[in-house]
Parts: sequence; C-alpha cells; structure tokens
Amino acid sequence: MTTKENFSAAAGSIVVPLGHVIGNEKWRGSEIAQKLQGKVRLIFEDGLGLVDFHLSNRTCILYISEADLVAGDEFKRRLVRFRNTSSLGGIVIVERTQISDQYFSAVQKLVVLELGMVLLPVANQGEASQLITQLVREQSKEHSSNPFLRKQSSQLAEPAVFRTVQQIPGVGKTKALLLLQQFGSIHRICNASIEELEPVVGQAGLVPSLLLLGCGKEALLQMHMKNNYLG
Repeated sequence: MTTKENFSAAAGSIVVPLGHVIGNEKWRGSEIAQKLQGKVRLIFEDGLGLVDFHLSNRTCILYISEADLVAGDEFKRRLVRFRNTSSLGGIVIVERTQISDQYFSAVQKLVVLELGMVLLPVANQGEASQLITQLVREQSKEHSSNPFLRKQSSQLAEPAVFRTVQQIPGVGKTKALLLLQQFGSIHRICNASIEELEPVVGQAGLVPSLLLLGCGKEALLQMHMKNNYLG
C-alpha cells in the first residue's frame, strides 16, 4: 500500500505553473520558504511524499540538511526510495558545513555514482533558496524564444550558484566564472558534453567535474574511451 511518506510522483503528475515552486507542507515557515517568498511564487501542498520542492512538471528538489546527515542513514533510504519509485528528474541539495563535511564524499558517491542524480552543495537554507530561485528562473527563461534575453541571463548568476560551481574540485573562482559565462546555468553545465567542458575546466578537472555535477556514467565512459584511444 502506498503511504504519503512513500508516495513519489511520476513525471507529469504534478502540474507546476511557470515561475512557481510547489513546496512540501513541512517547509512552511522555514528559512528557505521565507527567503523564497517574493522571488518565486511558492505554493504549499500536503502529500508530496519524498519530494521537498517541485520546480517543474519533471524536476524536483530533495533537500538533505546537516541534521539529516548527522542523524544516520534515513536520508539514504529516502533517496533510494525516490529513485526506485519516481520518473522525475531529482536534484539533491545537501548542506555542506564544517560539521557535515565529513559525510560529503559518501553522499556524493551515493547520489551521483549509484543513483545517477545531480548533487548541489550549499552552506545553509538561505543559500539553497538563492539556488532554487536561479533554477526556476533559468527554466522559465528556457521557454523564451528571445536569444538576447538568454544571453543576458547567462551573465547574471546568483551568488549561491557561483559558490556551488566553485566547489567543483579543480575549478575555483576563475573557471567557475568561465563555466557560467559559457553555459549560463547549472542545468546547462550538467548537460554539457565532454568536448564542451574540456576547454573550460581542462583535462585534469574533467573527471571530478563530471562526478560532482552528476553528468552521468555514459559521459564518463565516453571520456574513458577517448583517453584510451588517444593513449
């Protein structure tokens, strides 16, 4: 029997109006909800199950707090249940702090390598709200056919997005800026090909970049075959 806790929506079953975020009722009154107000149209709904925030009909956020990481393995079971029961594109936002940093490599391995999902670290809920706002705005702008608007948006990354890209091993401030100038959003960086990423991050930074952003095992295999061929 499907319970509210185990319920995980299929793609298309949740209708999210453009520019809106549908949040799990449990986040009402939280810092992240307060900081989203006024930046996006936030609607709360009960019964979202494993999902914390729906950004579109096909994309959602699962939020892992510092407390979740410290508490044990329940968050891992939650992520596995989501992956096994949902066809949505899940983005995992995890609080990477001084306390939780010791758990981050294990979370990265689970989320990116084992579950094939995108992992985005943040320092706190305030930074997460900036990141969610940027993701919603980017998705909204993708519906626009005006190339000049898209070009302008690529130059105006939110600070939280810039800091997230900076945390990719081997990237740093300069390459983070170049990545955002080149691709404009985290979504486009994640979907970039090896040939598109390599001129920006370099060969040495390519593997950790793909691993952290969750660009997929297929891309890693493609790069491995390319290196073997060249070698």
